[in-house]
Amino acid sequence: MSFRQELEQKGSQAKNAARRLAFLASSVKDHALYAMADSLEKHMTGILAANAQDMEAARKQGLSNALLDRLLLTEDRVRGMADGLRQAAALPDPIGEVPGMWKRPNGLEIGKIRVPLGVIGIIYEARPNVTADAIGLCLKSGNAVLLRGGSEAISSNIAIVRVLTQAAETAGIPTGAIHLIEITDRSAVDYMLKMNQYLDVIIPRGGAGLIRTVVENSTVPVIETGSGVCHTYIDVTANLDMAQAIAFNAKVSRPGVCNSMETLLVHETIAAAFLPSMLSRYHEAGVELRGCDKTRQYHSAVLPATEEDWATEYHDLIVSIKVVASLDEAIDHIDRYSTRHSEAIVTSDYFNARRFQREVDAAAVYVNASTRFTDGCEFGFGAEIGISTQKLHARGPMGLPELTSIKYIIFGDGQIRE
Repeated sequence: MSFRQELEQKGSQAKNAARRLAFLASSVKDHALYAMADSLEKHMTGILAANAQDMEAARKQGLSNALLDRLLLTEDRVRGMADGLRQAAALPDPIGEVPGMWKRPNGLEIGKIRVPLGVIGIIYEARPNVTADAIGLCLKSGNAVLLRGGSEAISSNIAIVRVLTQAAETAGIPTGAIHLIEITDRSAVDYMLKMNQYLDVIIPRGGAGLIRTVVENSTVPVIETGSGVCHTYIDVTANLDMAQAIAFNAKVSRPGVCNSMETLLVHETIAAAFLPSMLSRYHEAGVELRGCDKTRQYHSAVLPATEEDWATEYHDLIVSIKVVASLDEAIDHIDRYSTRHSEAIVTSDYFNARRFQREVDAAAVYVNASTRFTDGCEFGFGAEIGISTQKLHARGPMGLPELTSIKYIIFGDGQIRE
């Protein structure tokens, strides 16, 4: 079977399954999600063995430590995947929800009802935990799913999908609702982007290159998720101890994820009091420092920042630092280089905080907190399908409601239009 035939077959099966899945009772979906969670934990040894194969191959390929961290599965991470499925099961089912209903003067009663999108294609890189999150959220919201993960995680993804598919179908999920494209050749992605007859939407989840490729080449509608050139601005009135803790966490806690900070902006008035210790702490943690000329005065390890640095999502222990003269300059810099994902200000000035939140254009804008909280679980949505950085249909962490659409339902008693 050619890869085109395989994709066509899986797309057709997913389309058929989606029709049945759309009307499946919440109790059946929730039972399946709990069974899938239990099965992940039951088959943890096999999943970790498959992941070990991927990790060995990735090290031989020379992947960075940050990317290796994204690829790595541990017992705690597998349990976290299982917990994400259980959290999704515990959330209200959005399907069938009626957001509003009204009556027209002619007697027609018009309402809206939430319905699934249909078949969701997800193209993603490196992180095998996304596989479980995506399957769980798609099933709970009544959608079939066609997954295409990165080649570096292929063994992990195959193991996870097999475990989850068997558990889901045994619990009553229609056969064909879950599919993984196991072809690692790039041509499979190119073909998937044109599968309009089967896919209702494609969601890319990964770096800027992947997202740009999908957006520029897909004929299937795309929900663009977040490459994250995220900033933290340390305002003139910031509590410096708080600022250091936030800036360190935003960069160092998990540098390979999209909500990590890439650029630190510091008001010039407090730069001398803040930057020497901040830069030393970064340097001791193994962070590569790239900064403007003013920043370089405060630590010998700071390399010159280039124009490219301000626009780069590093996915690594690298940070760019710029000293700015004002809140205006900080906002202007963010407006120029941000990918509209997550931005933060550390300040004690209420009016500066409110202005920053009002004027900065991003899916999530923080005051006195790390950008690392932009996450479906942290926002109370359970797992997430991704962080949408666009403005149409969905923005920010995409939970269950963002995987639905609206259908109008109209009740009459014989009305005809004159």
